[in-house]
Amino acid sequence: MHMADALLSPAVSVAMNAVSVAAIGVAAAKVKKDEFGEKMIPIMGVAGALVFAGQMINFTIPATGSSGHIGGGILLAGLLGGIPAFLSIAAVLIIQCLFFADGGLLALGCNIFNMGVIPCLFVYPLVFRPLLKNATDYNRISIASIVSVVIGLELGAFCVVLQTLLSGVTELPFGSFAALMLPIHFFIGLAEGIVTASVLCFIYKMRPEIIDSAQSGERLHGVSTKKVLIALVALIIVVGGALSLFVSVNPDGLEWAIAKTTKKVFGEEREIEANGGIFEGAAGVQERMAFLPDYAFASDPENAAGTSVSGIVGAGITFFFAGATGLMISTLKKRKKAVANV
Repeated sequence: MHMADALLSPAVSVAMNAVSVAAIGVAAAKVKKDEFGEKMIPIMGVAGALVFAGQMINFTIPATGSSGHIGGGILLAGLLGGIPAFLSIAAVLIIQCLFFADGGLLALGCNIFNMGVIPCLFVYPLVFRPLLKNATDYNRISIASIVSVVIGLELGAFCVVLQTLLSGVTELPFGSFAALMLPIHFFIGLAEGIVTASVLCFIYKMRPEIIDSAQSGERLHGVSTKKVLIALVALIIVVGGALSLFVSVNPDGLEWAIAKTTKKVFGEEREIEANGGIFEGAAGVQERMAFLPDYAFASDPENAAGTSVSGIVGAGITFFFAGATGLMISTLKKRKKAVANV
């Protein structure tokens, strides 16, 4: 559901970038020191890398001609808590945009809001945590995961339609576009919800303290996370290096909805293109920075190895930046507390 620049006006792009930057700043300021304890920082890095790899896997939605991929916000929130998860998914989306040209540069703020703010800062505390309550078990984790992912994706899909409408740069009718976006993302949400539930239940079986810590926001004490980290790293290698070779070739839910809407309005499928200096400038920046555009070798886009390399390299970059974010915030919190005590 990564939005392209062509769907947005400069005004909406600037406004949503400002909103997302503000959200990142507030989240970094409000995060609890215990949420970035020495046990959670590597989990944050590895979980972010897993979501990066997972977002590369487009799965077919039967009988639609469409495909979808995980958003990962609820998965990260279930492992880390809402605020750390938001900072982690924001890092994933920034890396995808800058280094892999996935999602428009001007649309980055919209993508962070739709795929990060909504699931991590709204759906997780208002839906996921109340459904789990204080009685965490496999059934509650599964129900909370599926319901939360579906709600988060539906809200995100509606925001895409609303942001496109407010931009006024396309001729996509609000009603027709929404009528396609919401149902297809409902089915994508069901699939992602099952994946999310499976991963969280797996982690809960290995180390229930990780899920409980995310719920309570308390530091992990005396709990070894080595086996969990090894299992997640192995999963990243399998997903990013192997499964990424077998992704669906069908358009994702957003592309599919745009194609169907333009066909309904114009009698044929049309590609929406961005025109204007600001769009060309943003595209130029992405072209210079993206060393693996569209998760492929720039010099040989048809080489299948480019996808595997992109999955592994992208996961590695995400691990570094997500972990570094947690370490930096944790260090700043410790220094601030030390100064206050003095």
